[in-house]
Amino acid sequence: MTIETGTPATETAIAAGSGARVELRGVIKDYAGHRALTGVNLTMEPGEFIALLGPSGCGKTTVLRALSGLESITEGRILIDGVDVAPVPVNKRDIGMVFQAYSLFPHMTAQQNVEYGLRMRKVAAAERRTRAAEALEMVGLGHLGERFAHQMSGGQQQRVALARALVTRPRVLLLDEPLSALDAKVRVSLRDEIRRIQTELGITTLFVTHDQEEALAVADRVAVMREGNIEQIGSPEDLYTRPATSFVATFVGLSNPIDAELAGSTVRLLGTELPLLGTGPADGPVTAYVRPEDIRFADSGIPATVVVSSFLGSLRRTQLRLDDGTLVQVQHEVSTVPQQGETVHLQLEARPVSVAARTVV
Repeated sequence: MTIETGTPATETAIAAGSGARVELRGVIKDYAGHRALTGVNLTMEPGEFIALLGPSGCGKTTVLRALSGLESITEGRILIDGVDVAPVPVNKRDIGMVFQAYSLFPHMTAQQNVEYGLRMRKVAAAERRTRAAEALEMVGLGHLGERFAHQMSGGQQQRVALARALVTRPRVLLLDEPLSALDAKVRVSLRDEIRRIQTELGITTLFVTHDQEEALAVADRVAVMREGNIEQIGSPEDLYTRPATSFVATFVGLSNPIDAELAGSTVRLLGTELPLLGTGPADGPVTAYVRPEDIRFADSGIPATVVVSSFLGSLRRTQLRLDDGTLVQVQHEVSTVPQQGETVHLQLEARPVSVAARTVV
């Protein structure tokens, strides 16, 4: 897909209102006896791109709707540049929003759709046209301003929705699963485009997704949510290599849960001793979480039987069954092609592993 980008002058014009500091302090949201948010604390620095990642129903979209003003909060504070906006209506919060559904007006052209928010703000017609054209140019659609929604692809429609959010020059941009309705190739292209534009404009951005690859690819920091609260927040590298909990270890990337024993700072598993990553529970039986890339094929070591091997383009992932029945996945180079039913040997890389307490039945 060819992406046309805006000119530096366009980017300067649109960037006029970028870069707020956002704070959520102890935000609680109750719905008819159900606590959807249990005391969320989150600080976003000016121009920062944060992804909210988590399973369905964990509270990601509720956080976004609370920040936007579409949902009132039960307790807590929401600050934008130090000002509590909890009592401020949606249209006064200086926030741009892009949702999963493109929500374009079908009777309006792309240009008219982008102009709509400016028209509601009583911006003069000449300035509306200029700013809308600039916004469309920035998202690579300057040549499609006269097209209607039904004349555009899904990716083009979502670009129009993004332009519509940017044209008002918001200081905060909220993206609620904006790519989930698109096919894989368009998703990757548009997510990279969103990141490019966000970086150039410096808009503080909250991106809600259940897709870990998207979150890790675009965000400065990722906040992993579980049951109404943030389980861990950190850089993509921190979350992947230093998960704080077993939930983060299993949700972010692939992990092999393997029975182990913890003794101080040493984890004993599969006949190997590895250092403990972070802090662990009391000594005794634990579950260790080993990444597929931290297991390798070897001439000798842990015996295993190949269950299935999958070609994934730049790498291959093989599932194996250990002698005790444990299933593990190994990520390796494509030139190694294990055969189903073949007996192989494995070794663990000498890298720290995270653990969680294990109940012995």
